[in-house]
Amino acid sequence: MSEPAGPTDAVLAVLDDLLAEGGELDVLIGELSPAQWATPTAAPGWTIAHQVAHLAWTDTAALLSVTDPEAFAAEAEKATAAPDTFVDDGAEAGALLPPAELLSWWRDSRVQLQEALRAAPAGARFPWYGPPMSAASMATGRLMETWAHGQDVFDALGRTRRPTDRLRHVARIGIRARDYAFAVRGLAAPDEEFRVELTAPDGDGVWTYGPQDAQQRVTGPALDFCLLVTQRLHRDDTAVTAQGADADRWLDIAQAFAGPAGPGRPARTPGGGA
Repeated sequence: MSEPAGPTDAVLAVLDDLLAEGGELDVLIGELSPAQWATPTAAPGWTIAHQVAHLAWTDTAALLSVTDPEAFAAEAEKATAAPDTFVDDGAEAGALLPPAELLSWWRDSRVQLQEALRAAPAGARFPWYGPPMSAASMATGRLMETWAHGQDVFDALGRTRRPTDRLRHVARIGIRARDYAFAVRGLAAPDEEFRVELTAPDGDGVWTYGPQDAQQRVTGPALDFCLLVTQRLHRDDTAVTAQGADADRWLDIAQAFAGPAGPGRPARTPGGGA
């Protein structure tokens, strides 16, 4: 009997990008002093330690989903019992660890998740806090979160990071989550597809999504769009623009992540302006 096929080249490409995304953040936080781990970030009540603890906690949950679905189901029940606090509770518990121990946990969970997803048979689907996820979706979700929480760390330290083509994954998940952003606020999602045109990070080329002749359109820099859909930047502080009432409404509520509607970030200055 032949062995089940492993992940496709497309899945491996996402996993490679996830590995690179985590590695970039690892280089930064690996240099921090113990005191710097307590640096506040833009997320209210969260320090750098909380941000990394959240990543470690979620990577561990993803690993459990891939390797032991029954055990994951038990953990998911805990989240269902405390939908408004389980994320903060997990981050708070991890942030209490000594920085070296927390960093080691995150590193180990990342490595183990990579190994588990690379070993998963083609077509496998894994339980999650929402619908089951494929290996590609799981990796894309982890990349999106790693990038977004990493942004909070970079910002807290006053450091700038160069945007890369890995933002394609963040943009794609933000676009695919359009209807969810409406639904989680009790709003009816638009019937028609939107056209999204994003300028690539290197300024050379445009990433396009949706019908070319769509009446509802969103345009702007890919970086700004990704910061918007991960709610790391207020809409008024981006160069993202909308054409059409539904597209305009979407930019006010967009979110790439599962869970309750987030409050987003306040504008940097009254009336916006980056």
